[in-house]
Amino acid sequence: MGRLAPSAFKALPPPRVFDGVQFPRILAPSAASCDVGSFRGWIRQHKDWIEEQLFVSGAVLFRGFGVDSAADFDAVVREFGYEELPYVGGAAPRTNVVGRVFTSNESPPDQKIPFHHEMAQVPEYPSKLFFYCEVEAKEGGETPIVLSHLIYDKMASKFPEFVKDLEDKGLLYIRVLGEGDDPSSPIGRGWQSTFLTKDKSEAQAKAAKLGMQVEWLDDGCLKTISGPIPAIKNEKSHGRKIWFNSMVAAYTGWEDARNVAERAVVFGDGSPLPRAAVLECLDIIHELSVAIPWCRGDVLLIDNLAVLHARRPFTPPRRVLASLCK
Repeated sequence: MGRLAPSAFKALPPPRVFDGVQFPRILAPSAASCDVGSFRGWIRQHKDWIEEQLFVSGAVLFRGFGVDSAADFDAVVREFGYEELPYVGGAAPRTNVVGRVFTSNESPPDQKIPFHHEMAQVPEYPSKLFFYCEVEAKEGGETPIVLSHLIYDKMASKFPEFVKDLEDKGLLYIRVLGEGDDPSSPIGRGWQSTFLTKDKSEAQAKAAKLGMQVEWLDDGCLKTISGPIPAIKNEKSHGRKIWFNSMVAAYTGWEDARNVAERAVVFGDGSPLPRAAVLECLDIIHELSVAIPWCRGDVLLIDNLAVLHARRPFTPPRRVLASLCK
């Protein structure tokens, strides 16, 4: 397997290079065509090499490997042998498609999904994410990605006191969940699907296991408070600090009929975040990000600790699927 000629990547933006490393790493078969069976066999033979590319780059985009369906995607994910992480405690509305494959965030197409590490607001989060493009958007719908350690370096240089407060205090994430899913909201996952139960006592027990404080409201909604959760992590494998949180996503995007975004995330002691620093962080993220325009059959593998991701608004149809791994 090699890389296609540059003309085959005309839909991709010019590659970004950080510290001499292409981000993301782009792989494609050298042959004019490839079927998913050959792709799976190649994964089995080269898994260590693929993981090395992921370790160095943080994200690997596979294009042109004949992944034609959700079932194909499920088989590709299973070929890597990673343990599945159930989607418990996450905010996005999702639907199981096949096997360990789910829809990605089902929020309305005119809404953007801000940058975040998947499930950074709960103690147990995936280490790796797979995305698959089953249907390309008519327009828009790119998935921007950005390296977390670069965000930390910039923020620590520009806002050292704020970053120290984040390291010392962590963050609290506050969310009000309806009973059922709300398809009009980017955080519309109701408490029943969030905790995979219709029983309030069981939901409360599962919330406690995730370190959440809960309060049942008169209208049947459930208020959850997660944390304090560390906002900065030491990525020991690389020997660097990373910006591992959903601060910007919560502060700018956790808004619906039940929630006010600027109140959705605060310091671990309950004090409000400095608005200017949060918005500057968003600017830095956009500056350093790479937006991936999807082509049908694309598979994107992301190191969830190393990389934040987002979604741009789009004109339907668009169908991008996901799978989460421990």
